[in-house]
Amino acid sequence: MNPINRWAWVEVDLDVIHQNVAEIVQQAGRSQLWATVKANGYGHGAVEVARTALSAGASGLCVALADEAHQLRVAKIAAPILIVSEQPEVAFEQMLGDEVIATVYNPATINSYAAVAKRLGVVGKVHLKVDTGMHRVGVTVSSAMARVEQIRALPSLQLEGVYTHFAAADLPSHDETAKQQRRFDDFVAELERKKMRPKYVHTSNSAAMLRNLNAATDIARVGIAIYGIAPSNETETVASRLRPAMSLHARVSHVQRLDAGEGVSYGLRKKLDSAATIATLPLGYADGVPRRLWSVGGEVLIAGKRCPIVGVVTMDQLMVNCADAEVKIGDQAVLLGTQGSEKIAANQIATRLDTIGYEIVCGISARVPRVYIEKKV
Repeated sequence: MNPINRWAWVEVDLDVIHQNVAEIVQQAGRSQLWATVKANGYGHGAVEVARTALSAGASGLCVALADEAHQLRVAKIAAPILIVSEQPEVAFEQMLGDEVIATVYNPATINSYAAVAKRLGVVGKVHLKVDTGMHRVGVTVSSAMARVEQIRALPSLQLEGVYTHFAAADLPSHDETAKQQRRFDDFVAELERKKMRPKYVHTSNSAAMLRNLNAATDIARVGIAIYGIAPSNETETVASRLRPAMSLHARVSHVQRLDAGEGVSYGLRKKLDSAATIATLPLGYADGVPRRLWSVGGEVLIAGKRCPIVGVVTMDQLMVNCADAEVKIGDQAVLLGTQGSEKIAANQIATRLDTIGYEIVCGISARVPRVYIEKKV
């Protein structure tokens, strides 16, 4: 299946995403699952993933940018949408018009958002993000109560939630997650004593959800897990029931036979140890295949066999060593996914590159067409 005008494409199995979400919804129990679809659904397609996740039982959505939220609203998606970090003031009117939920943590942002909401004659829903140890964004625990009081004093804002984000939930041996949870629990207990607890109190990301770290979270903000990728190598076991939804494909565009000693690609850095059939695939670093993947043992599946990438990955093309296999133009290759009994997973590639599976799938560029697989009922 390749109904596109290029010999390279991504397949996204929406049925797999539906199954993953349904599985996590069941595990979440009383907690709502809000599917994180930022970065174009981690490269899978934000609108398509959002619709699928909601149909599978997700209660809301999370994004990183005001424009990402707007894209979902333009697509007529009416579910609650949380933007998980503060946005520039020029985006406030759009956010309020889209009726999304703003994350706030700085006093000036809170006042500015309230002022725009007042001018528009609306009440803006906000969640307060508390920095319990991640040290990326959020109000400090010591100042969090003051921000709650500031928000509650502004009639044009509604404090709908408070939350934090774990820095090391994907590392089971790390002790920081428990410390962050205690700091956040202490803050929430203070809110409860003052009868100021909002509707939603939430902590869990994918790793925390899969590890069942906080059953009391009102919302599980689940991203990478709904796409079937473990948050880390250390969480592969708890994610084993999930299936990857994305695969990356190409067709062989050129075949040549080279003698031993010949070099391949820019710089001729890789000399062949023996004569080999070299297949060219029309994918390169402009498509999200890391340029240095060849140097860390990167492989491609052709005819169900692993073929090493040979020579530097170029902008639009890469070459693979097929040894003495019979390969012809038009043969299908898999760079991410399964072919025959062999599999190349995002976290496998990531481990070779000393990164994480998130970067692999998010890095596949928009110029690679997405083909969506979904059963027709």
